[in-house]
Amino acid sequence: MLEPVVYVLTALAALVVVLTRLRLGGAAGGGGRHVVPRRLLTVHLLAGILALVVWTVFLVSPDDSAPGSALVGVVALGFWWVVAGAGLLLLARWLPSKGRHAGEGASDAWAGGPWLSLLAHLGMAAGVVVFTYAYVSSAV
Repeated sequence: MLEPVVYVLTALAALVVVLTRLRLGGAAGGGGRHVVPRRLLTVHLLAGILALVVWTVFLVSPDDSAPGSALVGVVALGFWWVVAGAGLLLLARWLPSKGRHAGEGASDAWAGGPWLSLLAHLGMAAGVVVFTYAYVSSAV
């Protein structure tokens, strides 16, 4: 029952990784009140690609094969947790600035505020919790 949910969440997680790079990788840097560090965006992208590849290989491989082993699943989950953590750190660009000279937040063409980022990265964190539960409960 949980396996189809894991496959759908895997596809959605891939979408979040790609769209985050497209949204924040441009010259404008996306919306928000703060500039996104390029290294954080790179960590998010590289860990996302590695997580997606390793996790997909783990999911489609037979249990008795090397790619379907428990170690591969744990490595994939580790990458997913890095992606979720980096995504939550990317949300910090929407935190309000304090001080006399604090400017208004920048907007972008994707959304009128932080809602798309909140949906994507809080959803990613929830998806990683589901991945971990599915792994621990041997549903995948």
